[in-house]
Order: sequence, then C-alpha cells, then structure tokens
Amino acid sequence: MSILDKNTLEFISRSPEQSRRIGMRLGAILNPGDLVCLQGDLGAGKTTLVQGLAQGWGSLDAVSSPTFIIVNMYRRPDKSQFFHLDTYRLESAFEAEMLDLDEMLATGSLVIEWPERIESVLPKERLWVNLDYIAEEQRSLQFKAQGARYEEIMEELRKSAFGGD
Repeated sequence: MSILDKNTLEFISRSPEQSRRIGMRLGAILNPGDLVCLQGDLGAGKTTLVQGLAQGWGSLDAVSSPTFIIVNMYRRPDKSQFFHLDTYRLESAFEAEMLDLDEMLATGSLVIEWPERIESVLPKERLWVNLDYIAEEQRSLQFKAQGARYEEIMEELRKSAFGGD
C-alpha cells in the first residue's frame, strides 16, 4: 500500500482473493448515495472487486457482470439496494441518463464499471478506482476520493485494511 496524497491510495493485489477482500472492506463502509467508479481494461479485475464490494455490503445475491443487461441490483435483509452498472455497451452519456442514476443514488449505493464512458453525467463527488493488470495474479488498484464523504470513506478504508490512524 502507498498513500500518494491524502485523497489517493494505491494497493497492489497479489490474487483475486486479495482484491475481493479489499472490496469487502470498502463495501462494508458504503451507504445509500455513495458512488464508486471502477475504471480499467477488460481483465483488470473490476468484477472481482465488485464481488467483494457486494459481499462486504451484505448482499444476499451472487454477483455477476451486468455487461449485457447493463445494471444488476442486489439487496440485503434490511431492503437496502446496491446497484452495479456496466456502461461498456452504452453508446452515449444520454443513454446513461435514461437509466436514472439519480434514482439509483437516492435509493442505494452505486458501483459503475467503465465510468469514463459517461463521466459527463456523473456527480463530481465520488470514489474513483483505477484498476490495472500487472501480471496473471497481480493488479494495481488506485483509489481517488473526490469530495468530503469520499475522503471519509478513504480514511475508514485505510484504517480497516491497513490499521493505524
């Protein structure tokens, strides 16, 4: 782990299980209205990270990639919702607006794969995660907090994953 500045954290994952675990720690912190954007090439580990996010958040449902159906919704016993949006197949930010992102954020947590494709319609405040393929079992995950709520999330993630103050 390296802290690049107070709003940026880089983590090198050495296995899919390690990526899921950091996702679980992050998922446990998420509240309705939180937005996590996952940017990375095919095979960078986005869906693996989402599996951990949903599990840590408390999802009752198994996670699968929503590439062809665009959005999956997961739930937990308290009726909270977790939306997993994949914008890879969207042609424009206009199509994303038709999905009613505001409603998803009003009623649950939202994780978006390929967010750069619709960045113009996303809230400026968010947690942006860049995932890069390093080797067969290794990925680089760079977390960037944008906004006060996301700075809080980063601080909680640092404490949860790495200990200390």
